[in-house]
Amino acid sequence: MKLGNPAADQAQGPFLNPLEQALPEPAAVVSRVCGGSYGALFRQVWGNHVCEPNSVSDAYDKIALSIVAFEASHESNAFTSKYDYYLRGMVDLTHEEKKGLNLFKSKGKCAKCHVLDSGSNGNPLLTDFTYDNLGVPRNPDNPFYAQADFNRLGDRWIDLGLGEFLASRRDYHQSAPANDGKQKVPTLRNVDKRPHEGFTKAYTHNGYFKSLKGIVHFYNTRDTKPICVNPFATEADALAQNCWPAPEVSVNVNNQELGNLHLTEDQEDAIVTFLKTLSDGYQP
Repeated sequence: MKLGNPAADQAQGPFLNPLEQALPEPAAVVSRVCGGSYGALFRQVWGNHVCEPNSVSDAYDKIALSIVAFEASHESNAFTSKYDYYLRGMVDLTHEEKKGLNLFKSKGKCAKCHVLDSGSNGNPLLTDFTYDNLGVPRNPDNPFYAQADFNRLGDRWIDLGLGEFLASRRDYHQSAPANDGKQKVPTLRNVDKRPHEGFTKAYTHNGYFKSLKGIVHFYNTRDTKPICVNPFATEADALAQNCWPAPEVSVNVNNQELGNLHLTEDQEDAIVTFLKTLSDGYQP
């Protein structure tokens, strides 16, 4: 749950309400699930009693267990991308896709975090499960800025990521400053998978980037371009102005594996082409 900014808490007192999926409390989450289109399936699995008013805590836990089961299922882990079939020797990659793969492993440094080694099930998971601050700008379209009931700072609020969580724990709070701004490295599987061709996806923890090309270009040029005058410049505006806004969190930024990769535009495009081979549902 989003509990607010510890620094702001010290200055203004604790945030009074938790926030989960833009809902004010667990009961609201349970109400949405039980009253939603899949409410009957939820009851079928856990029993009709799960949606009774006095079962909110139990239902909330079972929602989490249901999500875990889905995320561990074959439906979420099909491993049926073109890249998977390539690894099995069933298809070949195009010249451009191979070029992107080679850059992914070398000059682009992508594989340092989105590792290509086989996981416990024999398939590469494309994440090392660590945490990094990539220096991503603040997203001007972040709806949390306008949710005054939960965010008293408005657009002055920043997401401290792992550091924010550690600061909330007495047993780990001393490690918070060294982890401010760090977000968990996601898998790149299905990074370009979308319900239809015109669907716009959002990338990074706060959704700042709206294109694979944009985020690859950011990885490549973050430290070589001037800082945008407007700290809330969108991705499109930043690209048009040939600048990047300042990082949302300026400390603990990863300067070793991205920021000035010396990739040409053609090489950026090749990496994007390879990333598109990671979507499940490919028919060999």
